[in-house]
Amino acid sequence: MLQTAVVAVRDRARLQEIVGVLLRFGLADLVDTLGLARFAPRGSQPHPEHPLDASRPERLRMALEHLGPSFVKLGQIMATRSDLLSPEWTAALQQLHSHAAPLPWETAQPLIEQSLGLPVEQVFTHFDPVPLASASMAQVYRARLPAAEDRDDRDDRDDREDQKDGSGSDSTPAASAADIEVVVKVQRPGLRPQIEADLRLLEHLALLAQEQWPQLARYRPREVTRQLGQALREELDFTVEAHNGDAVARHFAAQPEIVVPAIHWALSGPRLLVQDFVPGVPASAVGADPALDGPLLARRGACAFLQMVLRDGLFHADPHPGNLLALPGNRVGFIDFGMVGRLSPQRRRQVLGLMRALVEGQGRSLSGVLLEWAAESEMPGRAPPSAARIEAAVDRFVTRHGPGASNGRLVMSRALQDFMALARETGVALPADMALLLKALITADQVLLQLDPQFDVVQTATPLVKAQLLQRYSLRSLARQRRAAMAQWLELADDAPHTLRLVMQRLRSGRLQADLDIRHIDRLSLALERAATRLALAVVSGAFILGLAPGLLTMGPRLWGIPLFAALGVAGAAASLAVLFTTMRRQKALD
Repeated sequence: MLQTAVVAVRDRARLQEIVGVLLRFGLADLVDTLGLARFAPRGSQPHPEHPLDASRPERLRMALEHLGPSFVKLGQIMATRSDLLSPEWTAALQQLHSHAAPLPWETAQPLIEQSLGLPVEQVFTHFDPVPLASASMAQVYRARLPAAEDRDDRDDRDDREDQKDGSGSDSTPAASAADIEVVVKVQRPGLRPQIEADLRLLEHLALLAQEQWPQLARYRPREVTRQLGQALREELDFTVEAHNGDAVARHFAAQPEIVVPAIHWALSGPRLLVQDFVPGVPASAVGADPALDGPLLARRGACAFLQMVLRDGLFHADPHPGNLLALPGNRVGFIDFGMVGRLSPQRRRQVLGLMRALVEGQGRSLSGVLLEWAAESEMPGRAPPSAARIEAAVDRFVTRHGPGASNGRLVMSRALQDFMALARETGVALPADMALLLKALITADQVLLQLDPQFDVVQTATPLVKAQLLQRYSLRSLARQRRAAMAQWLELADDAPHTLRLVMQRLRSGRLQADLDIRHIDRLSLALERAATRLALAVVSGAFILGLAPGLLTMGPRLWGIPLFAALGVAGAAASLAVLFTTMRRQKALD
């Protein structure tokens, strides 16, 4: 706990605020578990003044929302970990909202102009000072930009339109045909120092938890805090979000039915993002517009998302209804790329194994994927998950959700929730990028079902899965893999003589060392140390008793004519023989 005190010196005020909020929401047991009770603010109570009727997961959600963007993001990450947390916890954390009171325009305007380097009215033809949305990290406004044409021509056109309409200037002028509708996202002030303090505290608490409470190790607190730090530092730089959006837009450049807003790079920077406004409606509102075809939108949205995952390896990680929109012409719009996921070729192969299990009922490849993840997540001192148990669980999963399943049409979100429960039950901790992907797939599927309640994901996914399998096992792909394998073998053959020569030299000189990592060696060392201590005490005590025995046998009071010390010695010897006999019988039974 000394290290906690040292870390807390720098961020003591923030630590006291965190502890106070946890106590206020009735989470005193969490404060005690983390050893933070002594940092409670003066006058704070170990329980809330007004007890809350909400469940413990709900109280944690409310506390995280109250603590700000760092903790909201932490909760959102943990909401993706159905492989670690039970459904009641993930369901509560999925309801996290990053809301905050809107900044007044008098505060937001200088921030915008500082990033632009110009007054707002010199850049935009119109800027609505009422925010579209307000969150704990940023606010979003609507505005209009002039087209890339001569300003005098635009002014002349506006004058002519005013004369034609018989109206003068207006506080909210009508958009001209040349104006571009945009949204402007501005970062709240003073975020970075607080987020960096939160990250320092959380990284230390994660280290503390993993070292001192082995029962918390399976939740991988250090891995979660590393993921949190990376996500928050990326979100603090809006250019990262802009580059993500640009990359996705390039991937869909040849598909006009998929819309990704263009970034206005000349006006954007780390704390200000200007991009095209996407005039779409959420999935829940599609039924009210007869011009929109829900089933067609669902198919296009599903194909786009699967393409991101299986082909591009860059996917929208938060496709909730506000970020996946239906546009006129039955186009699908993706907005807000602040949270994306990236998949390596190996991960895409593993995702393909999962999709193949659902589409074709091939469970063997899925068992192999789970065993790979189990090997990646293996921890010292903890037995790896049983291969037989994993294979049996996969067989049950494929029977329940694969082709010909008794429950009929496959619902992707339900199947993936069962898959994450399977991982939790078998003790397989999913890699962080896969947990993020599965959560995104579940969210996307729920949105698509709003567009089309009868949406058949198998019918949509089957051609894409087969195309990826054909590409993976095509002659060109196999030739490429063969060339890569041959290169590795040639490198190995080139290194082998030098390695063998080095080993032989070490053997001749007697300097060959081996670094072995034996499971539970720490327990064995402790047991040997205790046995050696007991043996030393026994030897010393025996020598002491043998030295005193001749005198003690004739000294002291007598009991029935027998010296008392002699009687006690006989009794002690008999007790020792009884203990030895019992121990030998127990060991024989164990053998």
